[in-house]
Amino acid sequence: MRFRPLLALVLAFCLAFVAVPSDVSAAFVKGPERGNARFGNIVNTGQAGVCTTLPEGSSGSINVDGTFKGLCLQPTEIFVKTVSTKRKQAEFVPAKIISPRFNTSIDEVYGDLSGGKFTEKGGIDFSLITVLAPDGEEFPLAFSVKDMVADGSKSITPGAEFTGTTFTPSYRTGDFLDPKSRAKDTGVEYAQGLVALGGDDEDLARENIKNDISGKGQISLAVEQVNSDTNEFAGSFTAIQPSDNDLGSKDPTDVKITGNFYGRKG
Repeated sequence: MRFRPLLALVLAFCLAFVAVPSDVSAAFVKGPERGNARFGNIVNTGQAGVCTTLPEGSSGSINVDGTFKGLCLQPTEIFVKTVSTKRKQAEFVPAKIISPRFNTSIDEVYGDLSGGKFTEKGGIDFSLITVLAPDGEEFPLAFSVKDMVADGSKSITPGAEFTGTTFTPSYRTGDFLDPKSRAKDTGVEYAQGLVALGGDDEDLARENIKNDISGKGQISLAVEQVNSDTNEFAGSFTAIQPSDNDLGSKDPTDVKITGNFYGRKG
């Protein structure tokens, strides 16, 4: 008799597991919040960084006047520029994205669309990426559309192209500590006092004295699909920008990024 309460508790515990949905699209995921429902559809699928697409052959025209929002740029290929030699000119070679694996996209970028050009104002407008070159060297970079001003056609139609410049922030912040605990904003420059400076050695000075060096990039947006009823547009992009300079201790390398983009007029 005294075991009946314990048996009832065990039975209730087992029934609770049977009643709970085993699929990720459980009731709490499919709730009224749209964000939860979308999360349930893409969690652990690798699709979180995929930009929205439009059907092939979608055509129409959108007037370049007003604002844009929801701009998403998804890199599909990244190339690193090799060093030129006497026998071979510098060229872009394919590189492999090693970090992060599924989230290299820029998303929810918004800005001004008047005057026949895209002028970026904010959003998730940069993404930190590391790529591996064929020779085994790793190149960190901050894929960015910050301060983008891309000029082009007076209307968004298939075949229209917008080209302009972007701002590339430093991959590291001023508070980043290197293995010697040196950083730009902490006041720690030399690992072993003045001895580490090495007199007038330029390479040591670049390594010890950190500088927050930003860069400039170029971008081209080629419109391929347009839905004038919903004010949506999509296409492909090509961007060329510098890689990380390790807070001034090394020279950056040109990186070319290609991929797909999607946006809509505000």
